[in-house]
Amino acid sequence: MATMVTSTKQLPQRKAAGGPGVPGPNGRSRKGNGHDGPFPGYDSTANRYRVGMWVALASILMLFTALTSAYIVRAASSSDWKSLPMPRILLLSTTLIIVSSVTLEFAKRQLKSRVEGSYKSWLLITTVLGLGFLGSQLWAWRQLVRQGVYVASHPHSSFFYLLTATHGVHLIGGLLALLYLLLRSRKPLDDERFQSKRVAAAGAVGLYWHFMDVLWIYLFLLLFFWR
Repeated sequence: MATMVTSTKQLPQRKAAGGPGVPGPNGRSRKGNGHDGPFPGYDSTANRYRVGMWVALASILMLFTALTSAYIVRAASSSDWKSLPMPRILLLSTTLIIVSSVTLEFAKRQLKSRVEGSYKSWLLITTVLGLGFLGSQLWAWRQLVRQGVYVASHPHSSFFYLLTATHGVHLIGGLLALLYLLLRSRKPLDDERFQSKRVAAAGAVGLYWHFMDVLWIYLFLLLFFWR
């Protein structure tokens, strides 16, 4: 008579969905509390924004590298190169853009902490400082014109107007990005995914703005202290 053997070995149990490293109900891998950053979906969104911004910055860097090379070659091989008097207002503009990078970092921290009112205030201060920088640049041009220094006066003046104008145009792009962040801040924070996009966008804009800051310091030293 056949003897039926009952196995006491238990089958391995499946882990519940949504555990560490296991896809949850929405098909996405979640870690711990379901957050892959300060907000759900933050990491993937931030990576997309950062990659796009780095591509844009690489093209800008190539442009200014080419202009710098032309500047150095022209200065070294020119007999009509003249020193350009530095408008004192440029010291103010340099201070403004450095401070604007600091205030933008404050704004980003307040956004991550969900302090909406403070975030808007710091963002607005950054925008005003950026506008002040552009205004001081225009004033520097006006001071040079009063001294009889024009675009075609000599090679140094030509490069000064070209480099500062090119930087100014790109800074206007940064100001438009800041205004975009201000407009998005008017939407209520009842959507976690929207909040993650806001934080990622602010990070990308911050990267661009800091690049403009460092680029200006480099141009300032190149134009007035490099010989």
